[in-house]
Amino acid sequence: MNFRRGVRREEPEINFIPLIDLLLVILIFLLVTTTYSRFSELQVNLPSASIDPAVERPVEIAITVSSESRYAIDGAMATWREPADFAQLLKQAAAGRTEPTLVIYADAGASHQAVVNVLEAARLAGLGKVSFATQTGGSRKP
Repeated sequence: MNFRRGVRREEPEINFIPLIDLLLVILIFLLVTTTYSRFSELQVNLPSASIDPAVERPVEIAITVSSESRYAIDGAMATWREPADFAQLLKQAAAGRTEPTLVIYADAGASHQAVVNVLEAARLAGLGKVSFATQTGGSRKP
């Protein structure tokens, strides 16, 4: 039953202008109330690269300590009873060399006392630069 035959129905229309006004107000409110955090920067001083002349290896005296507590100086067997005797042998090996470095090649089975004896002899001989050799991979030096 259609009682309103002659009356035309109007289509409802959506007015976007008030919606845009409302969104702009919200956007302005968010921009004003938002706090922006400042990122602090770290000052980093990076190293600079330079070309230095090649550094020569220091003069070395190789001391070998075997697992049986036998000693060798630069490959030559050395026998001694006291660290003072061994210190004399080290002084002879260091004669004519400027600031030699004592490199100790100790066997893994060598006693600690054998290595301490070498260090004591180096102290008595006045050799202050002492280094221990380590093994990397499968290569081995006497």
